[in-house]
Amino acid sequence: MDPSQSFNHPPEAYNSSEKTVMLQPVAPPPAYQHNPAGYPPSFPSQSVPQGPYPGQSVVAVQPAVFVTAAPLANPVPDYLGYSIFTMLCCCLPLGIAALVFSCSTRDANYSGRRELAERNSKTARTLNHVGVGVGLISLVAFIIYYVMVLNEINKMTSQYQYRY
Repeated sequence: MDPSQSFNHPPEAYNSSEKTVMLQPVAPPPAYQHNPAGYPPSFPSQSVPQGPYPGQSVVAVQPAVFVTAAPLANPVPDYLGYSIFTMLCCCLPLGIAALVFSCSTRDANYSGRRELAERNSKTARTLNHVGVGVGLISLVAFIIYYVMVLNEINKMTSQYQYRY
């Protein structure tokens, strides 16, 4: 490139009256023609066929139906708090199972499936009752065992005290 020429000035061979190709007028695009699926392109001088081609079968497709379920107006009790209490305080395995059924009851209530919600609710309640029962029986058995062991320890220590 010649250093004597500046970028601000066009080269000397430039003719400002010439237009670039981009600025020259161009023919407009053809008009839009709507061609339904399965039909050949039509031309303005030809008519568009109104039915399928001869020998073609017609397939009717029904629109998809989306059924959305609303939450239940009167939800079934889910016993979630009872399940958490059972899990933490009484019987861990039965409490975890009851918690799973409680969450399933809540999901079924939200999705509008009453039968499933009632079944899961009944199962969660039963598991909670059994878990609390097992927990109470275990607690009573532990207290009885502890009292018996303390009683035996007291007997043994009292025998040693009188010997000396």
